Amino acid sequence: MMNRFLEGRWVMRMMLKAAVIVGGGVFGVLAIASDGVAQDPGVQSLRGPVGIEDTAPAEDLKQQNVDARFQRAYRQQPPLIPHKIDNYQINLKVNQCLRCHDWPYNAQEGAPKVSETHYHDRNGVALDKVSRARWFCTQCHVPQERARALVGNTFHSAFDTK
Repeated sequence: MMNRFLEGRWVMRMMLKAAVIVGGGVFGVLAIASDGVAQDPGVQSLRGPVGIEDTAPAEDLKQQNVDARFQRAYRQQPPLIPHKIDNYQINLKVNQCLRCHDWPYNAQEGAPKVSETHYHDRNGVALDKVSRARWFCTQCHVPQERARALVGNTFHSAFDTK
């Protein structure tokens, strides 16, 4: 009796494996044979009515206002960056900001020199190079942009309260 039970389980397993293999093969053939996936006509992609092969036009890029530097809003505010930095490399080994703003290059490039505070370590010891604690400029400095506020704001500049 036990042998029949085990044989029956073995037959069921083999039938299940065969069904999975056949089903997978049929699914694979259908996927290869179809040119596209059938889609409900009421469903629209995030790209809009543009086909996959078509290219959607890119949105216009917002340009930064580099005509004039923005005033600082409060004392000790890090200066804003009045130019694009999209492709600037700043990592553990390279800081492209310093190519123009570090001494003596700033005089050649006509760029503002990095603040003297950036040449001191955490203990106040003067250094010949920019301190590693001040190495990643974009932690404090951001490109200036005329953009609407994302959230409501009641902040008034220190210059407005005179």
